[in-house]
Amino acid sequence: MNIDLSINTDLVQDMLTRFIKTEITRTGFKRAVLGVSGGIDSALVAYLAVAALGRENVLGVRMPYKTSSQDSLDHAQMVIDDLQMPFLTLPITDMADGLINAFPDMSNMRKGNIMARCRMITLYDQSEAFKGLVLGTGNKTEIMLGYSTLYGDSAHALNPIGDLYKAQVRQLSRAVGVPAAIIDKAPSADLWAGQTDEQELGFTYEQADRLIFLLVDQRYSPEECVEAGFDPRFVQTVLTRIRRNHFKRVMPPVAKISSRTAGYDFLYIRDWGT
Repeated sequence: MNIDLSINTDLVQDMLTRFIKTEITRTGFKRAVLGVSGGIDSALVAYLAVAALGRENVLGVRMPYKTSSQDSLDHAQMVIDDLQMPFLTLPITDMADGLINAFPDMSNMRKGNIMARCRMITLYDQSEAFKGLVLGTGNKTEIMLGYSTLYGDSAHALNPIGDLYKAQVRQLSRAVGVPAAIIDKAPSADLWAGQTDEQELGFTYEQADRLIFLLVDQRYSPEECVEAGFDPRFVQTVLTRIRRNHFKRVMPPVAKISSRTAGYDFLYIRDWGT
């Protein structure tokens, strides 16, 4: 089945730069902060943010752990140098190891979650120091699969690329000038040596993009996806991940006992002077 995920890159670039500028300035800010990891997602957000706000108003932060690859640091610096944006390098090793070293048998998953949350602590500290809002860098494929750390890389003030599938992130990255070395490398959260996203997930982003597009955007049933040519086990795997990780995509539920509950009935603040 032919599934077309192509986008009008000029139009999407215009929409996303306007989104960044509008959502930041409406809060009274004019600056942004983001983690620049050396991966394609954060690189794309950096290019969009600089186009929206001006390079002097976007702070890029490299946050290596002791096992981080040199390639990741080099690729992050490549983005920073190309955009000529202000940046900081703030290693998180001491911060993370304060907890990691207390549990010698800690799994890689636990370590990775700690690293992700240490990075978000660092970004929100710099948000106050730089007086800029934190930009998210997660794409739609990751968000739907729950491939993120709650209150780690999923935490941000706004996310310009959260409605772009990984394939669309690649398309837009080429259009805005992200270096080919970053676009073409294997996606990795760089949480431990040799880790790649697709190895950890058990399938490729290309496969996931096409299936999630049918399930979510086209509202196909699982049975219709199988009829379209997808392996039933793969469909079930992805469907289960989407269902189980829904809690990561919404605000924590509040027990309702009044007539106007935050997040349920009290949704809009237009009557409060905004």
